[in-house]
Amino acid sequence: MEETLAPYAAHSDKGRGRRFPETPHASRSQFQRDRDRIIHSTAFRRLEYKTQVFLNHEGDLFRTRLTHSLEVAQIGRSLARNLRLNEDLVEAIALAHDLGHTPFGHVGQDVLHECMKEHGGFEHNLQSLRVVDVLEEQYGAFDGLNLMFETREGILKHCSVNNARLLGDVAQRFLDKTQPSLEAQLTNLADEIAYNSHDIDDGLRSGLISIAQLEEVEFFGRLWREVQAAHPGLAGRRAIYETLRRLITALADDLIVTSQERIAGHKPQSMDDVRAAPPLIRFSDPMRKDATELKRFLHENLYRHYKVNRMRVKASRMVRELYEAFASDPSLLPPDYRTERGDATAQARRVADYIAGMTDRYAIAEHRRIYSLENL
Repeated sequence: MEETLAPYAAHSDKGRGRRFPETPHASRSQFQRDRDRIIHSTAFRRLEYKTQVFLNHEGDLFRTRLTHSLEVAQIGRSLARNLRLNEDLVEAIALAHDLGHTPFGHVGQDVLHECMKEHGGFEHNLQSLRVVDVLEEQYGAFDGLNLMFETREGILKHCSVNNARLLGDVAQRFLDKTQPSLEAQLTNLADEIAYNSHDIDDGLRSGLISIAQLEEVEFFGRLWREVQAAHPGLAGRRAIYETLRRLITALADDLIVTSQERIAGHKPQSMDDVRAAPPLIRFSDPMRKDATELKRFLHENLYRHYKVNRMRVKASRMVRELYEAFASDPSLLPPDYRTERGDATAQARRVADYIAGMTDRYAIAEHRRIYSLENL
């Protein structure tokens, strides 16, 4: 119940509203309504077949963008409850934060950005906002999902100054150098906790990294030794899960304690106070150091592993060739993605919309349909 929230939390009845006014729902808060709209969206369902690190067909148990988003939401709600923040807003932001992600993970985003450089570039946070503001087609009265300002603001984690000037009030904080809600700050770090832990799990499952390598990372090694001391002889998946459970707990507990101290030190009494303060949801400096070391290990040993790089090269080629085909001949696009105005930038954006909305397997199938001679 929102009556238990801290005064500096986001209260749905005090939010900045929707772009198109709607009558409040009788049995759901505004942020609960946002969460429900996101879950029922087409873009949310597509996340099931979008890459996190490993492609969907490489194994049934690897994380996808969908399972990642669910894990972020679970961690975020738990953190928000401890800090008396709005769990429903955190959940809505968490479930929506990757809606604009391309197929094939970050390589898809990087290639689309390069292809779109002359037309404003591409960034998945902006695309997630575009999905909920424009691209979803669920309602007769408006485009998009017509989410609350606070949800939209939380989705927009990063934004250049140039893009901020084009987006209006939802991006004003990037011009004013102010902060978003504590719920948005928290979801950003819940995202980090989730991918640090589950990328280790997926990396070990794939065999691309090993426990022996991870033991060299001080943070993981310390937790692994704790598990071995508490459960002598424990091995295999159970030992891994026990260690990762402790890793998530250590990160979450540190964030809660550190954030409580920062909130107490700055004494915000409202959302306006939160916006004017420095970031209040933080890890401690020692924990930030540990988390950074862990991320550095994953970048060097998993994300840049030669087997992952091979798929990155294939995915990069597919996305680039899809863009080149559609940009050079828009008649290859479904009718809904063609513009009639002869505006090259508008057409390029629709090409990016089409490609970004693809699942991994749909992108592979589209590439095959366009380029494979077998389909003649």
